[in-house]
Amino acid sequence: MKPSLIVHGGAWDIPNEAVEACKSGCHRALAAGWSILTRGGSALDAIEAAIMVLEDDPVFDAGYGSHLNLDGRVECDAIVMNGATLRAGAAAGLQRVKNPIQVARKIFENCPHMMLVAEGAERFAKERGIQLCKPEDLVSEAEREAWSKCKTDKHAAAHHRGHEQGTVGAVAMDRAGNLFAAISTGGTCCKAPGRVGDSPLIGCGCYADSEAGGVSCTGYGEAIMKIVMAKTAVDLLRQPATCVDASPAAPCDASTANIAAREAVHLLAKRTHATGGLILLDREGNPGFAFNTPRMAYGYVALDGNFVTAV
Repeated sequence: MKPSLIVHGGAWDIPNEAVEACKSGCHRALAAGWSILTRGGSALDAIEAAIMVLEDDPVFDAGYGSHLNLDGRVECDAIVMNGATLRAGAAAGLQRVKNPIQVARKIFENCPHMMLVAEGAERFAKERGIQLCKPEDLVSEAEREAWSKCKTDKHAAAHHRGHEQGTVGAVAMDRAGNLFAAISTGGTCCKAPGRVGDSPLIGCGCYADSEAGGVSCTGYGEAIMKIVMAKTAVDLLRQPATCVDASPAAPCDASTANIAAREAVHLLAKRTHATGGLILLDREGNPGFAFNTPRMAYGYVALDGNFVTAV
């Protein structure tokens, strides 16, 4: 089977000055994951490598450069999910881990549970050989400045790159047909300490089922949780395609993968009046994506092997 890979860097109102940085980040993430897949490597290795690139890039809300909570600290969440077994590994509330996706993978591979949080997750990570960092090592200068403005003034979008968006994700299929989906996020700016959004919750921000497809979401977490958007999108992949978006900008001659993605985002807007987006691969590895925000950073590997990135 031909391998497939798609990534995203968040759906939000990405300013013009950040477009090239977001496209570059997605391109480098694709390169990291695709180099593994084309050598016959696993989808799990590929999504971990791709997401680590995005976590290390402060233009995205994951790992280093994540949004700060009300206390001025980073709290990160991450998940990986296996489409063959429906098993996931998730971590939430991480404050001392440079690459949260690594903790999610360790939980997936080495823990009887599927989710660990906060100090317990960090203790588990350390026991499994992941080096912990200082909380301040995850704070970028841009985020500290934005947090300071939000603390002393109105919590306004003008102070920040994006308040509810910027989450990163990836979905991959390897030559053996193994399907994995993943997400990593720093959550929302000035969130209450201990807040967990959709990202690490199975079925909400992320879901994978080899019988249908794999999904990674981004957007307003509390709304995504209401419609269990990732699982909803996967279930839509099981059904005959029915286009619900008849706008001239979105004709109904799209692939089944893209139509399922659009239907899920349409439901998000209809039932919650919120914004977001998602990327997916269907069970054959065909990519799809949709968003109702002004922009979403994403990239995928086309059939000819070329990287397609856009914002």
